[in-house]
Amino acid sequence: MTSSAQPRPVGTAPAHGVVVIGAGLAGARVAQRLGAGTVLIGEEEHAPYNRVLLAEVLAGRYGPDVIALPSAPGTVLRTRAVRVDRAGRRVHCADGTVVPYGTLVLATGSNPVLPPLRGLFAHADGELPGGVHAFRTMDDCLALSAAVTPGARVVVIGGGLLGVSAARALARRGAQVVLTQQAERLMERQLDPTSSKLVRRHLTDLGVEVHTECRVRGVGVVDGAVRRVELADGYLLGTDLAVLACGVRPRTGLAQAAGLDVRRGIVVDDLLRTSDPHIRAVGDCAEHGGRVYGLATPAVEQADALAALLAQDPADGTPARPYTGTRTLTRLTLPGPGPLDLAAFGDPEPHPDDDVVQLTDATRGTYRKVVVRGGRLVGGVLLGELGAVGALARAWEADDPLPDDDSPLLHLLTHPQALELARAGETPIGGR
Repeated sequence: MTSSAQPRPVGTAPAHGVVVIGAGLAGARVAQRLGAGTVLIGEEEHAPYNRVLLAEVLAGRYGPDVIALPSAPGTVLRTRAVRVDRAGRRVHCADGTVVPYGTLVLATGSNPVLPPLRGLFAHADGELPGGVHAFRTMDDCLALSAAVTPGARVVVIGGGLLGVSAARALARRGAQVVLTQQAERLMERQLDPTSSKLVRRHLTDLGVEVHTECRVRGVGVVDGAVRRVELADGYLLGTDLAVLACGVRPRTGLAQAAGLDVRRGIVVDDLLRTSDPHIRAVGDCAEHGGRVYGLATPAVEQADALAALLAQDPADGTPARPYTGTRTLTRLTLPGPGPLDLAAFGDPEPHPDDDVVQLTDATRGTYRKVVVRGGRLVGGVLLGELGAVGALARAWEADDPLPDDDSPLLHLLTHPQALELARAGETPIGGR
């Protein structure tokens, strides 16, 4: 577009309606909940999709259409928002479209962290070398999927939840996978040492070579394509592909340029308002109570809370509930051989005075651990049979004192229905 092109307003956009920037999980859910009067602006070519399931697309278990989100009933614009005019309450888009808003919702999500590796940014245009892939969007996923062939050598950099999921998916595609993790264990933010070892064993059984306490220093590029990954100790890993799974960073550039309060994320209060009362923020880009979640469950809960707040009728007399935070539960299913189901919540690492109940059944391949602090459940990890996870998660989310009994958690772990009975005033946990 030339500089003389005139902005074109969106004729179907209500002048005082809700405009959502970002068609990811949070933004699409807000638009879907609010209905036909909403304008949703998303820059990806693909219809909104569930980013949590991208690894299943990479593994070949699902097609892109399977993970599509319900269609938003309002106006959907496939373009990039480039500027927010707060004084005029307008969003300016890359294609020249100008969208007026009464309330603006920023659901701009997050960008993948690209580590400062030697050789990674050799291109003057900032493009990654051939064969180096981030793993964040559907385009990332489809490009990586097209590049992977049986027997291809792949180095996955990052052993958190995303890196573990990517390594498992690539191994299922027949690639020779090496997973490098700078920390001392896999998924160190969610798992305790024992459960992390079990995840590592599962990946090893799939043929993944795992290196922990292993820092990557650079990538070697030949004729524009990656050919090796260099570790900090000088060891070189020959490779055909490299996958960057080093975490995400809130996407806040649009908010910063608009002069909103931004720290790690876009700062919001319990009504999910930014420093401008006409602009809200939800999902990966939002910082609530000093915390940026970067996870699906908080994004959905924030979206639902915001939709209820925006849709409430002042004359109704029943105000919508503010958002007060999310207690996050991590669920991960790693299909076979030897499928592994995992759930983790809270803090699985006990303090000196905490009570810990831990059960391991090597024959059945199960592991269960819960941590109690001050009579309340504060964290846990379960691998294998997850029958108890629902009751445990509800007890943790409620933050209620556990029933007083000689062996409450032991009984709960072996009889997951016991907690529900105790709450109903029937058999107490640990009772006979």
